[in-house]
Amino acid sequence: MNPPTFLDKLPELRVGTRLSEQLAEALVVSIRDGQLPSGERLPTESALVQRFGVSRTVVREALSRLKTMGLIESRQGSGAFVKNSSQSSADQLVLTSDGSVNAVIQMVEMRRALEAESAALAAARRTPADIKSIKEKIAALERAVAAGGDGVAEDVAFHTAIATAANNPFLLATLAYLNQFLRDATRVTRANESTRSDFAQQVRDEHAQIVKCIEAGDTTAARMAGAMHMVNAAERIARADPKFWAQQGVRLADRLRSELGAPQTPTKKASRK
Repeated sequence: MNPPTFLDKLPELRVGTRLSEQLAEALVVSIRDGQLPSGERLPTESALVQRFGVSRTVVREALSRLKTMGLIESRQGSGAFVKNSSQSSADQLVLTSDGSVNAVIQMVEMRRALEAESAALAAARRTPADIKSIKEKIAALERAVAAGGDGVAEDVAFHTAIATAANNPFLLATLAYLNQFLRDATRVTRANESTRSDFAQQVRDEHAQIVKCIEAGDTTAARMAGAMHMVNAAERIARADPKFWAQQGVRLADRLRSELGAPQTPTKKASRK
């Protein structure tokens, strides 16, 4: 049996959602994840048409989105290729973080705008399949926490499911890039929230409210619920027990610093008497 090709690994397109946006989203994620590295030639229009059973118009619209994002380029007579990172380095978003409590709060502040609009768009565009997926992610998060886990991966998956329901490939691509930072910021916020039962219950209530608003199709309420979840997350960090940040928080921050190649927290030397 032949090993699966790149086309085989692409997810199936969902019924009821704009096909060109779904295809663009799948290709964006593949490029961001390195499945389609810099300089790689994309599958031909014919191959994409055959794989997904869509028209050439759908494929061309999807590829046009990727060109607008600066991810691919067309070469006369050769097809479309993933742009080399050096070709568009001036246009790339480059972020660093020192892993401090301020950096975590700043990351939460940034997420406020993204999560609010993501929830609002999800409320406007969600399909029954999207609602099912979002609820499954919430259930997985609850199971992970009940089993003694930190729920970080499941929390990120929950918010990604909402972004997927928003059906905007640019939003999903932005979150895919930011996940390298969001996952570690989420690790800090969830670790802090697990120290107090009232914090943990607030998070469950906020998640439930977001899902309720999205399922109801209430865009205004969903936007508010998404924003307030992030506002409250920042407040919970600000209200953290100083011992948390002095102990567990430092360890988590150092992990983030290490992954980003930043200096570790200096170890205090014992004072001489």
